[in-house]
Amino acid sequence: MLTRATLALLAVLITAWPARTQEQTVTVFAAASLKNALDDIIAAYGRNFGRKVVASYAASSALAKQIEEGAPADVFVSADKEWMDYAAQKKFIVPKSRINLLGNRLVLIAPKDSKLDEVKIGPGFDIAKLAGDGRIAVADGRAVPAGKYAKAALEKLGGWGAAESKLAPTENVRAALALVGRGEAPLGIVYETDARIEPNVKIVGRFPDNSHPPIVYPAALTANAKPDGAKFFAFLSSGTALVFFERHGFTYLVKAGP
Repeated sequence: MLTRATLALLAVLITAWPARTQEQTVTVFAAASLKNALDDIIAAYGRNFGRKVVASYAASSALAKQIEEGAPADVFVSADKEWMDYAAQKKFIVPKSRINLLGNRLVLIAPKDSKLDEVKIGPGFDIAKLAGDGRIAVADGRAVPAGKYAKAALEKLGGWGAAESKLAPTENVRAALALVGRGEAPLGIVYETDARIEPNVKIVGRFPDNSHPPIVYPAALTANAKPDGAKFFAFLSSGTALVFFERHGFTYLVKAGP
C-alpha cells in the first residue's frame, strides 16, 4: 500500500511532468512563407536527434510583437531585416547569433485557369489595368515583409498609385496566396516559394530583383533560448537543412555545415 508521503511525491512528479516536457521542447517563430520547408526540416531533425521542435507561423511583424510581449520562443526567423533589427533593438535576440539564412524572389501569380501568361514586368508596369475589375491579393504593406517588398516594387516600377485602391491586403503572404488559389482575386504578389506549393495558382511574371530591396530571411536565437534551441538553430545551417530549403525554392545564404 502506498504511503501518504509516496502519494504526495507522485502528485508532485505528475504535476511537474508537463512543465519539464515543455522545457525540453524547442519553439521556433518563423515567417509564414517558411512553413512547408521548415516543417520538413523539423521532421528531419526529430528523426535524427529525437528532439521535439514546434513552430509557430505568422507574419514576421506579428511574431516579433509576440516575442516582445513574452511569448516563449527559442528561435526567430524573419522574412526581412527590419523586423530582426527591431528584435535586436528591443534586446530579445542574441545579436551574435544572427545570420542571413535565406533569400527568395517576388512573383506575380494568377489562378491556374487564368488566360494570363508570361507577363513582362518592368518600368511602367500597370498592374491595376491588368487586374481589370478584380483585386490584387498582397500581404499588408504597412508591416508584413512580403507586402513591403511588393509596395517597394510597384513604387519603383511606377504602378503603385493606380494599384493602391485595388489591393486586397492580407495578414500574411500565405493568406494572399489562398485568395488567388480560391479564385477570389485574379492576381496576387507573393514569394516564388509560396507559388510553388499551391497547385491552384501559376506564376505569370517575376519582379526584377532591382525593383525592391533584396529578400533576406535573417535568423537568430532569442535571449531566452534553451540549450536545445541552440542545437536546432545550428541545424538550420547544416547540409541537411540546405537540401530542404533549396528543394522548396529558397536561396541558401550561409555556408552549409556538416
